[in-house]
Amino acid sequence: MNALLPNILLQAAASGTSSASSGGSSGGSMLKFITGGGPIGYVIVLLSLVAFAFVVIHFVQIRRSALLPEERVRAVKEIVERGDLEGALEYAALPANDCYYLRVVGAGIKRFLRSPFGAFEIKSAMEEAGAEETARLYRTMDVIATIGSVAPLLGLLGTVQGMIGAFDTVAMGSANNASYYETLAANIAIALITTFQGLVVAIPCVSIYGYLRNRVDALAGECAANAEEIVALIEKSARKSTK
Repeated sequence: MNALLPNILLQAAASGTSSASSGGSSGGSMLKFITGGGPIGYVIVLLSLVAFAFVVIHFVQIRRSALLPEERVRAVKEIVERGDLEGALEYAALPANDCYYLRVVGAGIKRFLRSPFGAFEIKSAMEEAGAEETARLYRTMDVIATIGSVAPLLGLLGTVQGMIGAFDTVAMGSANNASYYETLAANIAIALITTFQGLVVAIPCVSIYGYLRNRVDALAGECAANAEEIVALIEKSARKSTK
């Protein structure tokens, strides 16, 4: 049995190679990598589509022009410089102006105007709002990270399933049967294709997730720097009003 098994595997691999070459085109080979993983392979393909959709959404959302629109940063700064904090709060609250930056700045201005201790709490209010907005972005990105973690595990599950089928074929099949090597090759193909699929999905997901997190951190830092300017202007305005 031990001597027979290597020969069986070699013949199965040769059978799989010949069937792939008889398929002809590279397009057929690529299609096999998509459809040849069995039910688990289809789950991995479905996860890849979900991951792609979330990646596109986040590349659209996590941009400076979306989170910190230059014209709105400049507009709210000009309003605060004039000392019109109520006007700045109204500007930040307008649905048409909604963005990451104005939600953070609006929280600080609102605390300043509504709380008797607002002058002492404005900075902490902005920090809390910034942390909440950043966490919200992280939560939506977690879908990409989860798929990046689950995909290779599903690939490993498909590998185990395929190898179990291959050894069942070796144990129960007959080498004289014409379909024996085809069944064996098909099970080995499932084992390898699901591993391939899982890695192909996981590697881009993990890489893009890391990039997006760094992008969010960079834009959050830029938002904090701009918010500091608003805090300084509000404090300056408050000192003038007390004189």
